[in-house]
Amino acid sequence: MKKYLKLFRVAQWIKNTFVFVPLLFSLNLFHPGYLLKSFGAFVLFCLLSSIVYIINDIADIEADKLHPIKKNRQIASGKISKVSALNAAAVLTVIVLLLLQIFNVKFMLTAAAYLSINILYSYRLKHIVILDVFLIAAGFMLRVMAGAYAIEVETSSWLILTTMFVSLFLGVMKRRSELKLISNGDDAKFTRKVLAHYSSTFTDQMATVAAAGVIVCYALYTVAQRTVNLFGTENMIYTTPFVVFGIFRYMYLVYLVEKGESTSEIMITDMPMIINLTLYILTTTLIIYSEI
Repeated sequence: MKKYLKLFRVAQWIKNTFVFVPLLFSLNLFHPGYLLKSFGAFVLFCLLSSIVYIINDIADIEADKLHPIKKNRQIASGKISKVSALNAAAVLTVIVLLLLQIFNVKFMLTAAAYLSINILYSYRLKHIVILDVFLIAAGFMLRVMAGAYAIEVETSSWLILTTMFVSLFLGVMKRRSELKLISNGDDAKFTRKVLAHYSSTFTDQMATVAAAGVIVCYALYTVAQRTVNLFGTENMIYTTPFVVFGIFRYMYLVYLVEKGESTSEIMITDMPMIINLTLYILTTTLIIYSEI
C-alpha cells in the first residue's frame, strides 16, 4: 500500500486545495452543505491528479530513469510494473466516474478538461516551450473553476487572474529549479527536452513578470468594488502583505536555498511558508466572516 501511495503522489494532493478558494471567498465556508460539496470536489481532483501522475510516469519512464531524483519514482525504479500501475489507474477512474454523478454538468466538463489537458501535456505539449508552463497554470485555474461550479457560485475575474499568475510563477520557478539541478545541457535534453529551450536568465525574467502579476492582481482584487460590496469591508487590502511575503519567500527558497522543484514539499516543510499561509487564511477568514 505504501508504494501505491507514493505512486499516487499523495504529497502532491495539497495542490488540489485550490478547489476550496471559491468556498472561502463565497461567504459559505461554515455552511455544511457547501463545505461537503467542496470536500467532495477536492477528493475527486485528488483522484484525477493521481491518474494523471500515473499516466505521466508511464509516458516519462525512460527519461525519469536518467533524472537524479525522478529515477526513484515507483515505475521508473521498477517497484511497480506498468501493468500494475495501469490497473491502479483504472480503479481510480471507476471511482471518479461514480463520484462525478453527484456534481453538475459544468463541474463534469471542467474535470474532463483537466484530465484531457494533462494527458495531452504528458504525451506531447510539455515539450513545447512556454506552452508547457501555461498548461501547468491551466490546471490550477481549472481547479478553482471546478470549486466554484461544485458549489454553484461566481468567482471574481481578479481572483481567476491571480490564480493564473500564481500558477505561472510556480511553473516557471519549477523550470528554474530543474535547470539548476541539471547543470549539463545534454542531460537536460534527455530528462526533460523542453529545458533545452530555457535558460536561467529567461526563467528569471518570466518569474519576475509572473510575481508582479500575482501581487498586482491580488491587490486590485482586494480593493475592487465588487469585493468591497460582497464582503462589506475594505479591510481585505490588509491581507496583501501575506501574499507579497509568500512570493518573496518562495523566490528566496529557489534562488538562495536551491529548492523549488517540488512546490508541495516547500509548502509542507518550510516553516515560514506554513506560518505565513496559516496567518493569511486566519486573517482572511476573520475579515470576511466578521462582517456577516
